[in-house]
Amino acid sequence: MRRLGLVSLVGPGLIWWLAATRLAVPPELLTVLFVGWWLMPAVLFASIPFPALRPLLIAPATLITAPVLAIAVWWPPDRPVAALGWGLIVVGLLLGGVIGGWFWFRWAAVPAALDDPFSPARWGLIVVHVGCIILGFALAARG
Repeated sequence: MRRLGLVSLVGPGLIWWLAATRLAVPPELLTVLFVGWWLMPAVLFASIPFPALRPLLIAPATLITAPVLAIAVWWPPDRPVAALGWGLIVVGLLLGGVIGGWFWFRWAAVPAALDDPFSPARWGLIVVHVGCIILGFALAARG
């Protein structure tokens, strides 16, 4: 939880900064993204002593993912490389949501190869999730 909280202090902020400085999007969209950015670490850190709060993560996750999806669909950059970057960010965020729901909340049965938090297969999915976001950010920043 601490690691995720620390990552969420930076990652969504970088996405917000990229949207705010590189795109012409409605201010309301930036506000929603900003609120999601600050709620995510707040909920993650609050859930360390109070694990019952973890289901509340759906709120900041939605407040981050929905605006990024809107950017990719309705306000994509003109440059194809940058548009691809925003698409990859969306894929990474959606994959992260599915992984969180699957592993933490057991939306579906988790195979034994993925059940251990330190298993290579589980880390492989996390690397794909994070890799999509980092590569997407790099491409979106270039455009």
